[in-house]
Amino acid sequence: MAKVEVKELLDCGVHFGHLTRKWDPNMAPYIYMERNGIHIINLYKTAAKLDEACKALSKIAASGRKILFVATKKQAKDIVADKANKVNMPYITERWPGGMLTNFVTIRKAVKKMASIDRMKKDGTFNTLSKKERLQVDRQRAKLEKNLGSIVDMTRLPGALFVVDIKREHIAIKEAQKLNIPIFAMVDTNSDPRKIDYVIPSNDDASKSITKILEHTTNAVAEGLAERQAEKAAKVAAVESEAKAKEAKEAKEAKKEEE
Repeated sequence: MAKVEVKELLDCGVHFGHLTRKWDPNMAPYIYMERNGIHIINLYKTAAKLDEACKALSKIAASGRKILFVATKKQAKDIVADKANKVNMPYITERWPGGMLTNFVTIRKAVKKMASIDRMKKDGTFNTLSKKERLQVDRQRAKLEKNLGSIVDMTRLPGALFVVDIKREHIAIKEAQKLNIPIFAMVDTNSDPRKIDYVIPSNDDASKSITKILEHTTNAVAEGLAERQAEKAAKVAAVESEAKAKEAKEAKEAKKEEE
């Protein structure tokens, strides 16, 4: 896993916090100084925390659990969708559906509804509907796609949540806390880090900063997934080897009996 360099964080403006008057005192341990009325984040602490988060994310991915990425703010949503997609992880970039975690059964029902509409279109049932009914079904499908698009394949609760801007995504944070789901997050100087399991002190407003943090975290997820694949391949090879050895032994014994 590539070690996080302070210079790359600096180049992407990860150190720029919020106006000092908007700060949360609980972020004090991560603040280096104040400059022109703005808090500057200690990037040595960011690098250490990011390394720690990456190791944990890699382990979760290697275990086969999904990591749900959450970012609904304008400057983060496209970045998160792109990065999460590349590692085949679910993400929410539109409005957080209330009860997404705490009422997961209902959310799964909505996902099943979306799947049933897709089946209707495949088997021709959709074409038997009236024009008005087809329009209603299409609208319903579009709405479900907008809210639940990337979580269609999420058959169980995620193993972790990764959040950009914990103030904005406070409902998601509360739901994850209730269910003891580990929370990883980019935390700016205006937020309370105490509710987060893996704090990454960073500028959660600038697209360059968001891209840099997501780059490292999703690379760690990719490494965990590769490790899982390698373990699976090794197990398959071991089973095949054992089967061949058994086959050879049985053939040898059969030959002896013939003699």
